Amino acid sequence: MNSSPKRFLIALLATAGTFAICGAEPAADAKQAVRKVLNDQVKAWNKGDLNGFMEGYWNAPELSFYSGGKKTRGWQATLDRYRKKYQGEGKEMGKLTFSELDIEMLGQEHALVRGRWHVMFAKDRAAGLFSVVFRKMAPGWRIIHDHTSSE
Repeated sequence: MNSSPKRFLIALLATAGTFAICGAEPAADAKQAVRKVLNDQVKAWNKGDLNGFMEGYWNAPELSFYSGGKKTRGWQATLDRYRKKYQGEGKEMGKLTFSELDIEMLGQEHALVRGRWHVMFAKDRAAGLFSVVFRKMAPGWRIIHDHTSSE
């Protein structure tokens, strides 16, 4: 083998290795960005900032939220549901935590997150499972579908 094909082969292998390394970085960065959205939601919730919490959701009529056997469609309807359930008269938001988070990339622009949610109230607690689908958009990663169950 003369030196020209060897150089070509070395360059090809180096390029393939670079793509493999770069391919791993975006997935890790995306998972970190999704986790940040969830962390920001927890911070907003625990400050009583429901609008801040809702920033993690896609602000569109196509947003879907399934919980308690009911389907809610749209960002505003989802916000209204949260307000009624957690900020209505005699209600409290409590302290939210997420645990057992599993973030699975479904390509470069979508992610599936599964986990547990917990809300501690002054005299009670609520908890359950959730699965959310994120999509990468111009403003960042946003939840486009939320399916939440209670224990």
